[in-house]
Amino acid sequence: MRTSSSVETNAGDQADERQWIELALRGDQDAFGQLMHRYAGAVYNLAYRMLGNPQDAEDAAQEIFLRAYTRLASFDRTRRFSTWLLTVASNYCIDRLRRRRFAWLTLDDVAFWLPSERPGPERNALAREQQEMVQQALQRLPENYRLVTVLRYMHDLSYEEIAEVSGLTVSTIKTRLHRARNMLAETLGAEGQALWETETSTS
Repeated sequence: MRTSSSVETNAGDQADERQWIELALRGDQDAFGQLMHRYAGAVYNLAYRMLGNPQDAEDAAQEIFLRAYTRLASFDRTRRFSTWLLTVASNYCIDRLRRRRFAWLTLDDVAFWLPSERPGPERNALAREQQEMVQQALQRLPENYRLVTVLRYMHDLSYEEIAEVSGLTVSTIKTRLHRARNMLAETLGAEGQALWETETSTS
């Protein structure tokens, strides 16, 4: 399920989705399979960032798509399917984290905040140190702050889209993101804060 995590769709893609949804509602599992294929990466990515474990993310992605399939009749056609699906995914991950009580992200979870180029040995070691620095700070984020952070910086959703996914108000989202950044900055210190600001400035 590790395909692209993008949730962007153009007009043609949305037309395809509407057709697949209608067919899936009539029991066409192949049509729903097309939706799964399109959003497998995004769903897995969200689950992995929230749950912090590849195997848990794989299991969660399967359960999320199962829930989406069984609840497809409740999908509001005026909404974007990707937003609705991320809502299902977010709710599932939050429920799972609450059952688990806590969950730590793995070191690989913060790799997206670091340069994607393949560095030499010295830079590789530096990147590893930076990852560890950010990782320790991320572990301190409560799950409700982690969700909006993942949706904002990992999935590049707008405040309005995060509100639609999470059920929170835009003002609450802004407050949680602000607090999350402050918590990360406090944990990381001045040097680490500069790293965080650099790595998220384009998000």
